[in-house]
Amino acid sequence: MADLSTFPITAKWPPADPGIIQLYSLPTPNGVKVSIALEELGLPYEPHLVDFGSNAQKSPEFVSLNPNGRIPALIDPNGPDGKPIGIFESGAILIYLADKTGKLLPKDGAARYKVLQWLMFQMGGVGPMFGQYGHFYKFAADKVKNNPYPAERYRDETRRLLGVLEAQLEKGQWLTGEDYTIADIATWPWVRALKIFYAGETDLGLADFPQVLDWWARAEARPASQKGLNIPARD
Repeated sequence: MADLSTFPITAKWPPADPGIIQLYSLPTPNGVKVSIALEELGLPYEPHLVDFGSNAQKSPEFVSLNPNGRIPALIDPNGPDGKPIGIFESGAILIYLADKTGKLLPKDGAARYKVLQWLMFQMGGVGPMFGQYGHFYKFAADKVKNNPYPAERYRDETRRLLGVLEAQLEKGQWLTGEDYTIADIATWPWVRALKIFYAGETDLGLADFPQVLDWWARAEARPASQKGLNIPARD
């Protein structure tokens, strides 16, 4: 049995089974990337809810695993060379899990880099910009009601990024062609958030992007997606 006691985070979230992957997360667009991937890959794992309401992601125990104080993060007791490893940043976690299993990411060659570049597109563009759109359109609308610039800026950039996705998805059913990959898993929960979390469907004109909407529907219909979207379960 692996000894995870050297990871301070386990003092706050004790593992029931230290021999399997420990996931520290919340079902947000970033958080569900990893739970969905774990379900797709069939890896046993134990989820731990990181409660934003109590700022658990800023606790010393959580920050000991992710100095940036953001979910998701995980510990794999069976890491490289059979030693436990802690990993943070959702993109890095997705790459790690895909490489660990040999699934959802080609091992080498041009196909691998095609997936990685679309993963980076999500990490550097879709996530930050969609998140800023949601912040100013929904959560901070009262703070900018006399200044439309922030909401308009991020709305326009969100639409531009949706246009990039639309053009790419005209080439195949998934972002990099005919295979579902970590690039899809990283991205579609953010498109879902535009409607489900931010209620921006009309404001953004999501109907203008039919390929994106069809892709999102295909991805969300997968059994692993249906399960992963609700892990860790909210209290």
